[in-house]
Amino acid sequence: MLFKIKKLDWSMVFILGIFMIFSYLLVRSAIAPSLDQFHGYDVRTLIFYVLGFIVILGISLIDYRVLLDYSWYIYGAGCLLLVAVYLFGADINGAKSWFMLPGGLQFQPAELVKFILILTTAYLLGKRGGQPLHFRRDVIPIAGVTLLPFLLVLIQPDLGNAIIYLVVLVGMLWIGSIKYNHVLIGLSALVAGLVLFVTLFNTYNKQIHDFMYEHDKLHWYQRINTFVNPGEASRDDKHQSAYALIAIGSGGLLGDGYMQGDLKNKKFVPYPYSDSIFVVVGEEFGFVGASVLMMVYFLFIYRMIIIAMRCYDKRGAFIIVGIIAMFLFQIFENVGMMIGLMPITGITLPFISYGGTSLLLNMLSIGIVFSISLYQEKYQV
Repeated sequence: MLFKIKKLDWSMVFILGIFMIFSYLLVRSAIAPSLDQFHGYDVRTLIFYVLGFIVILGISLIDYRVLLDYSWYIYGAGCLLLVAVYLFGADINGAKSWFMLPGGLQFQPAELVKFILILTTAYLLGKRGGQPLHFRRDVIPIAGVTLLPFLLVLIQPDLGNAIIYLVVLVGMLWIGSIKYNHVLIGLSALVAGLVLFVTLFNTYNKQIHDFMYEHDKLHWYQRINTFVNPGEASRDDKHQSAYALIAIGSGGLLGDGYMQGDLKNKKFVPYPYSDSIFVVVGEEFGFVGASVLMMVYFLFIYRMIIIAMRCYDKRGAFIIVGIIAMFLFQIFENVGMMIGLMPITGITLPFISYGGTSLLLNMLSIGIVFSISLYQEKYQV
């Protein structure tokens, strides 16, 4: 065991330590204007990180191939969790996405299912051993595996995580040797489906609005309408986006200084400790601070790419590519929605935003990356 611990990628552990410091300082600054309401969130962040490092150590010592062997059972359990949270979960901000746990803690199954989908898809891709994928025999079943959780999360509704499922699927199919003509078919079907959906949604917009209103599901309509018609986004979303841009722009090159920002107060930008934490970075540390954070992310992703390239077992490489795709999209979406490039969603900034479930699941993913690195053996799949 000690030998394997010594072989951990300590450069990634060091980067995670940097993320922990960033997250603690930024969450502490974000909650300062409303300390009574969010008291202890900064300390909880450190506690979750300590638990996360324990998770990394524990998972990294488990041979990842054992998880692959049980991937179908894990997948079934994940789908049952999504059904259970829809039936028995707490309704928060118009979405039934969380289980309420003792001590005021929350658990979001959709976060766990991201990792489960990566694991199951890697298992299916591994059966081909890197050979080009057949459309009916490979691509359709793999897409079907993603479709079920996608629909279960979509009806919560949680469009952010649902989109991440699709991004992970595309990234893993691409690295899994999907044929170019299949990519063309998929893109054509996706574009045609989106055009049809947008056309029908806009054509019957009033009827859909009235139907959702009658069934007390107006928040579903509002969230979908924000995606389909960003120009008609709700006043809250426009308010958040506008003040986020003002706050980030006010930071200039070097920022206003730590805990000196004025616009991160919740009355200007909601959830500055969570979804909108990049506003705190831009306002207090400016362009330079934001660039430093992006550089740390780059080094973090780079280390995972190196590990994937050294894999003898293609399934290990597929898992890492899925994790990379998940992190890249979350970073792009979170930063993009704060600077007006992407629509507002509930996607957090990985390893920086406050959130126990998302952080622990992110750390679990890194534990699997470490396991893949430690248990690489040249053998025939």
